[in-house]
Amino acid sequence: MNPHPLEQDLDHILNHTRGLWEELRGARLFLTGGTGFFGCWLLESFTWANDRLGLGAEAVVLTRNPEAFHKKAPHLAAHPAVRLYAGDVRDFAFPPGAFSHVIHAATDVGNRRGAPEQPMETLDTIVTGTRRVLDFAAACGTPKLLLASSGTVYGRQQPELTHLPETYSSTPNPLEPLSAYGEGKRLAENLCAQYLARHGIQTKIARGFAFVGPYLPLDAHFAVGNFIRDALRGGPVAVNGDGTPYRSYLYAADLAVWLWTILFRAPAGRPYNVGSGEAVTILETARIVAATATPPRAVTVAQSPGLGPPQRYVPDVARAKAELGLEPTVPLAEAIRRTLRYYGKK
Repeated sequence: MNPHPLEQDLDHILNHTRGLWEELRGARLFLTGGTGFFGCWLLESFTWANDRLGLGAEAVVLTRNPEAFHKKAPHLAAHPAVRLYAGDVRDFAFPPGAFSHVIHAATDVGNRRGAPEQPMETLDTIVTGTRRVLDFAAACGTPKLLLASSGTVYGRQQPELTHLPETYSSTPNPLEPLSAYGEGKRLAENLCAQYLARHGIQTKIARGFAFVGPYLPLDAHFAVGNFIRDALRGGPVAVNGDGTPYRSYLYAADLAVWLWTILFRAPAGRPYNVGSGEAVTILETARIVAATATPPRAVTVAQSPGLGPPQRYVPDVARAKAELGLEPTVPLAEAIRRTLRYYGKK
């Protein structure tokens, strides 16, 4: 049998979460968004822990297109602990039986900020879908629910603020159609607060920022994914803007550790930023990708730097470290190297 291409990462996740999994022994998990970036990593790590720890747990995965998931990740779709359940997150029929945990991660990452032609669909999917999932959790008596939210709930980061803390009180511009994603996630978090108060569901909030790793789309609006795509094609690694905005990147294996820890250990109704606090510019990111590729690639920049301060989208992750012991463990260059290796073998 060929080794699993993510074995190193999955062992890493298990080593950092080993003490948490007893809560799932013999239990059932309901997962939305199981076919996306977050969902695939949650399923990879769930099945890895389930097999190695003999948990006897089951994951029921809501998906609009089971056949497409079979093609994308046949080893996950066919795993005996995974059951695909066809439906749309906005109106799915409730599957029968009890579920101890629900993870709501359903939003198309390729349309994270709301494409210009469909921000209303983005908003409707987030809000209506979250309400439907919460109704399901209430109906089957689920005690714990994790919402995969987003740092976009904070709106535009002010240039004088180097890192966004969970206490930052700014909001997306409600009159901007492309704010649909951030506004939707804000409403989703509020719905979680409402269901915590009314039904006692322990809603956990994970506000995701930027990530890198296998399963990240290489043809969407994620700059680091596009850079990896360019490098795999032989270069050059193309920066379409001026390269000055700041981002930070958490590797996917660390992301999975953070999400499971928040689900199992975080207090209800308390949000946690999920990401890296190490800020790098888009241009620096492109240069790291180009230098990590074999052989190294050239980098091109389409625009000269503007006169204003650079944009930033970087979280303060001190709360996650202080309260849950979470911190990034895979440096950015190594994260990019692993992602290049993964996609280079596909």
